[in-house]
Amino acid sequence: VSGWRQGSSWRGRVLRREGFPRLRFGLAIIAILSGMRVSAQEWPALPAKSGAVELPAQEWPRRPGPRTVRVLVHYPAGDLASVTPQTGVMLTLHNWGGTDCVGTANPQELARKLNVVALCVNYLQSGPKDSIEGPEPYDFGYLQALDALRALYWTSTKLKETGHPFAEGRMYSTGGSGGGNVTLMANKLAPRTFACIIDMCGMKKLSDEIAYNLPGNGGLNARWSRDPADASYLSPDEQELRFVGNPAHLAIMKRLGTTSRILVVHGVDDTVTYPHAVEMVDNMRQASLAVEPHFITKERVDGMTFTTTGHALGNRTRIVLEVGGKYLEPGGPDAIVRSGPTDFERREDVRYPTTNGEVVISYKAGYPVGRFEKRSDARE
Repeated sequence: VSGWRQGSSWRGRVLRREGFPRLRFGLAIIAILSGMRVSAQEWPALPAKSGAVELPAQEWPRRPGPRTVRVLVHYPAGDLASVTPQTGVMLTLHNWGGTDCVGTANPQELARKLNVVALCVNYLQSGPKDSIEGPEPYDFGYLQALDALRALYWTSTKLKETGHPFAEGRMYSTGGSGGGNVTLMANKLAPRTFACIIDMCGMKKLSDEIAYNLPGNGGLNARWSRDPADASYLSPDEQELRFVGNPAHLAIMKRLGTTSRILVVHGVDDTVTYPHAVEMVDNMRQASLAVEPHFITKERVDGMTFTTTGHALGNRTRIVLEVGGKYLEPGGPDAIVRSGPTDFERREDVRYPTTNGEVVISYKAGYPVGRFEKRSDARE
């Protein structure tokens, strides 16, 4: 099955980007040995002020070799010293084709108003060159979610290592469009980590129309192939994993003890992906997950927060604060704080069975590493 492989790692570096302060760390190859993992001590330090870092990422088999992802870190008051025991950590993830913090809720606003360390992640295939124009199929949330989770792991681990107490039960994620998809997948791959997530018009399912550029895809072409001999072949296992409403996988999440509140914000006239949103929400309800849909009709359009019932939705910063603020603001009567250890701390495998085997997300090293285990009797 293509696309499943553990990778090598690099030592990260902090770099200057878009006005962030320059904090220099050497960038060096650690090793390229099968199965080797990098300890958190070998990753970059937290920047003293809001800035950008490069983190080691799991290898992408379609372009073998070491890989890093850029993470933009935003502190509540602009510096590490502003992190308090009440401060949470929140991912805010860009859209399909975007970079940095494009197409999602403004990280500075989230950091300031919600008292969180807000992270934007340039996950796999960020930018139009790789996500839209590239020859490889679009990842559609798998390695992309592992990239985002590594950023969350790195931040929480380094805060602990450096003696900066923070609210470990206040881990959240949001994103728009492709970032909503990655948010949903991150919650699936780390089902005991988030207190609340907010998906804004994210893709819920790698449908045949989107995977194979068929009529009805609304222009979303993920560039996969039906041909098993093609390097871009979409196996049933990869397609099953990428349905965040997969009933069998939702049942596993429930059995593992997921408690995250899942806010789904989707316009009813987003004709390509709205039916998938309805299907996902129905399946989550059947699995007794804490899902809360906000399907936006014309009555909700106010010209400020919501400007359309289509895909764009409106002001995605205002949407997060209006729809999820009561859950995310610290100390309020409806604030959601997760209890118990995260998947990073449990160091266990999360396993999702598929047609020909199991997708395994290993937390043995603390951060997630994904792989596919094929059944011995599976078809070639």
